[in-house]
Amino acid sequence: MEPIQLFDLASRQAEWLSLRQEVVAGNIANANTPKYKAKDITPFKAVLDHSQTVMARTNPADIASNDLNTNLDVDVRTAPLTDEVGVQVSGNSVSIADEMTKMGEIRQMSQLNTNLVSKFNSMMLMTVKR
Repeated sequence: MEPIQLFDLASRQAEWLSLRQEVVAGNIANANTPKYKAKDITPFKAVLDHSQTVMARTNPADIASNDLNTNLDVDVRTAPLTDEVGVQVSGNSVSIADEMTKMGEIRQMSQLNTNLVSKFNSMMLMTVKR
């Protein structure tokens, strides 16, 4: 039986969300630090594209698929400047409003991830009981 990749994918997204949360929290913590440049990480879509996620094989005659890579290929880089803030007089480029928006997105994505895994787990338990 092939392993179910949904749990692996959800785990990778949770790992990505955790890293993004850490980067955003660092931006907020350094909002008053002179010459600090706001950072962000590679979007999760790029992580998925790099992992080459494909459908699992259900029949030996199906075309072979690549397994998910276990490493997250995430790059922490300087975030693009926004028109709202730009670079402040101190050389800092952190926009608290943008960082709080990112925190909200991270929260929503984490809740969705958790709910999907929970529902999928419930569905699997129902099939085992029968």
